[in-house]
Amino acid sequence: MAQRYKSAQATTQLPAAHRMRVAITGGTSGLGLALVREFKARGCVVAFVARDAQRVAEIAKQTAAYGITGDIARKEDIHPVAMQIAGLLGGLDVLVNNASSLGPTPLRYLGDTDCEELELALSTNLLGPFRLTKSLLGALAASAREGRGAVVLNVSSDAAINAYPGWGAYGASKAALHHLSRIWQEELAAQNVRFLSLDPGDMDTPLHALAVPDADPATLKRPADAARELADAIVAACRDLVTRPLQPEAPTDVAPAAA
Repeated sequence: MAQRYKSAQATTQLPAAHRMRVAITGGTSGLGLALVREFKARGCVVAFVARDAQRVAEIAKQTAAYGITGDIARKEDIHPVAMQIAGLLGGLDVLVNNASSLGPTPLRYLGDTDCEELELALSTNLLGPFRLTKSLLGALAASAREGRGAVVLNVSSDAAINAYPGWGAYGASKAALHHLSRIWQEELAAQNVRFLSLDPGDMDTPLHALAVPDADPATLKRPADAARELADAIVAACRDLVTRPLQPEAPTDVAPAAA
């Protein structure tokens, strides 16, 4: 059952009417945690979702963000998580679907991948973001009607574009999410809800360490740097929606980088 936590720290930096309401999945480590910290530093009201209740409570205390315990891969968790996001934030301006699964670890060729491992990757990387986005469409559309801007960022990878041996479960699920983003964009452009599908590049994260344990961390991007770049893209999209009505177009993509 989804649980929530809130620290007692002060969180106000900007007037409430001008503070973006942001929800981030996979918010207790790696890029997700960096995004929580980045948006809090910008004065946003932030809620994050992750599976480990103890870790959620710790990060909520550290960051003064709302923490929600839930598993995006589990269908039964989606509605309680969505209800808490909308309720705790008083609406929603930005949804970041960041939680990801590699599928099998160590990575394996598709012929050696169990069906359950592919199902986990699809449930986390595709079905979870689809279900959560669908559950929060009403809140996002309301934000768009209020002129606040409404943006969904689906965190992608160059494995969504390029075929890498051993990355089959992850790559296939991210490819599907990328195309799903493009379709959402076409269908909701008239409602001024924008969808971004962005690849943050190779980062020094626990997920990357699982995938490529021999990688040199010194050659990888810092999650904080990637979070700043993604936050800039989201803010720019929100500003564009507020100042210029959105026309149908494909979601913005960053240049491909290693998964």
